[in-house]
Parts: sequence; C-alpha cells; structure tokens
Amino acid sequence: MPNDTLVSLDLPGLTKLRSGKVREVFDLGETLLFVATDRLSAFDVILPDPIPDKGAVLNQISAYWFERINLAKNHFVTADFAEFPLELRRFHEQLAGRSMIVRKTKPLPVECVVRGYLAGSGWKDYQATGEVCGHKLSPGLQLASELPEPIFTPSTKNEAGHDLNVDWRQCCEMVGESVASKLRDLSLQIYRAGKAHAATCGIIVADTKFEFGLVGDDLLLIDECLTPDSSRFWPADSYAPGQSPPSFDKQFVRDYLETLDWNKTPPGPSLPNEIIEKTSAKYREAFRLLTNRDLH
Repeated sequence: MPNDTLVSLDLPGLTKLRSGKVREVFDLGETLLFVATDRLSAFDVILPDPIPDKGAVLNQISAYWFERINLAKNHFVTADFAEFPLELRRFHEQLAGRSMIVRKTKPLPVECVVRGYLAGSGWKDYQATGEVCGHKLSPGLQLASELPEPIFTPSTKNEAGHDLNVDWRQCCEMVGESVASKLRDLSLQIYRAGKAHAATCGIIVADTKFEFGLVGDDLLLIDECLTPDSSRFWPADSYAPGQSPPSFDKQFVRDYLETLDWNKTPPGPSLPNEIIEKTSAKYREAFRLLTNRDLH
C-alpha cells in the first residue's frame, strides 16, 4: 500500500459521525468536516487497495464546481486549509487538499441521477424494454448514444446500501411533488451546465448523480458534485457511439473486475499495481483537464 494514501481516519478530539464508502464525516458543531479518503468502491463493495491521490481529486473537483455553479445553493464553506478552524491545524498532514468544511443540512432520501448518454444499467434496461427508468426512448439507439435530451432518473438506497431506481410517482411520495419538481429541474440545469463546461475541456459527462439537503425551506446541493466517482467521464476525442468509451472514472476498475471470477460481494479482490497506477492517473488527468491546474 502506498505510504501517501489514506484509507481511514480518526481525529482525536473530534466526533466522527460516519464513514461512507469514500468520505469520513466529523462534527464541527454548526458545520461538518468532510475528508475524502483514497478508498475505492465498485459494485457497492469497498476494495482493499486505495488509489493514490483519489481523495484529493474528488475533494478538489467538488470544491471547483461548488465555487462555480450558481444555479443552486450548496453546502460548501471552504476547502482552503488556511481558513480551517485552529483546532484542525494540527491535522495538516491528514486534511490538507482532501477535506472541506460544509454546512449541516437535512439530506433528502432521493439520489438525483441525470443521464445524457446511454450507458451502464440504462443501456441494459433499454435493450430489454426500450425504456430507461420509465422514460420511453426511440428505437435503434446504440451503446453510448447521446440522448435527445438528458433524463432525470431518481434512485434511493435500500437497506443494504445498494442503489434502487424509483419512478416519478415514488419520488414524489418520498419528498413531495413540489420538492421533487425542484430536484428534477435543478439536477437537469446543473448537469447541462457541467456538461457544457466539461465539453470545452475535452470531457463528455455521460451521466451523474447529485444529492440535496434542506436547511429550513432552502434546498442545497450537498455531498459531491460532478466528480469521477459520481459521474461517467469520457474523453471526447475517442468517443464513438456503439462501443464502450474509455473513461476517466472507476469504470476502468469495474471493467477489470468483470474479468474476474468474483461474485461482487465482500470481500473485494485486490487490484494489481498496474490497475491501481492507471486508475490514479485517470483521476489526476480528469482533474487537470477540468480545472486547468495541477492537483494541490
């Protein structure tokens, strides 16, 4: 395991609220501290090998978008370690570059998935039914075809933590029709804005997932935003409908895992050094192209 990777984290004197698949979340009173580790999950299983620089890439790409997208309020406060409270300064080595301070919200139970291209489970559903999550699509589309318009396909988590698609009616039942409509409209607007910017950088955002939370009646974009973990990023110069494009995200790892005799339940298999190094390079390249700067 590389010495400069972070797999888990405890900070003496701070209360850890939870460990997600990637993030460690600490209570700072009125705000939260998000720390992006280098853990990688695939098929909802956390793999044993961390990916160098992955946490820093996810954290800094999210911060980049949170600072630029003004279509919705968000929970971002700062990712600049120089602005962190004094009590956190002693954790510089663990936190700098891979952490941010965010506002507390009441997270909504709907995950807001937007699909602009036909890939992943959407492609499998289309092949079987001609639909994607209740959206009837034209016949004759190919793998990786761009959809005429992006579609909103909400999901939620089941008790085991797996993504579970829900239809529009179920989405409305979960959060109310008014909030559901706002989630749909904001998600589509943010996706289109992110997709347009990424296109100028040579990246296609095939699909993505947003999460939102409430502060009073205010709806805030939370968690992460348009990262290689929450989105499919494809290089525009090698994109062609009808074939699975190479990607900047963890699809690279998924493709490798599909070649193994593994039943996609824990424990996950170890990754060869070549896969780890190539995946790390993919994450760093995505960051450099999107932001036009080097990773801190």
